[in-house]
Amino acid sequence: MSLTCDYFLAPPSPFVYMGHARFIDLARRYDVQIQLKPIDLGRIFSGSGGLPLAKRPPQRQAYRLIELARWSKFLGLPLNLQPKFFPVAGDPAARLIVATQLAHGTEKALELVAAVSKALWVEERNIADEATLQSVAEHLSLDGKALLAASSGASVQAAYDANTDEAASAGVFGAPWFVFDGQPYWGQDRLDFLERAFAEARNAQR
Repeated sequence: MSLTCDYFLAPPSPFVYMGHARFIDLARRYDVQIQLKPIDLGRIFSGSGGLPLAKRPPQRQAYRLIELARWSKFLGLPLNLQPKFFPVAGDPAARLIVATQLAHGTEKALELVAAVSKALWVEERNIADEATLQSVAEHLSLDGKALLAASSGASVQAAYDANTDEAASAGVFGAPWFVFDGQPYWGQDRLDFLERAFAEARNAQR
């Protein structure tokens, strides 16, 4: 029996950036199919009591920077703690990822998630800018112009809205968020627990 894991994400999240490659590696190692679901984190926050970064108390903002630096060093991942284009609207990139998923499948969309995250957190690029998104897509040998056009279409918006509605129904309140075997896992720092769950599920099938 195939195993699947829901992967709810918001493209601007630094924690998506830090956990993305590791999650994909885990899914491949345990032969778990990824159900990619980009979401509108602003809508999720409004329904769950979450606050965008600029509205959080100073002590929470300060600790966030400490955690980002700590994890960046621990994982050996480059990261600009305060990139030039952040905070940034996540909708344009999320819709582009959805459009790519619909047109080319989940694997290519996952590649685009990685490239968009890197553009923001390493390369100091504006992922809400159409020219930037087109360039990022074309670097992956995708037709960026066509995908951008598709990303403004009704089918993409409907899929994006459905992902966000599903996230709200599942109790999601942050990103990245994983749901496996009915259990939620919030954040890249919960991937060890998710791996244990993958291993247990795989062992149970043997």
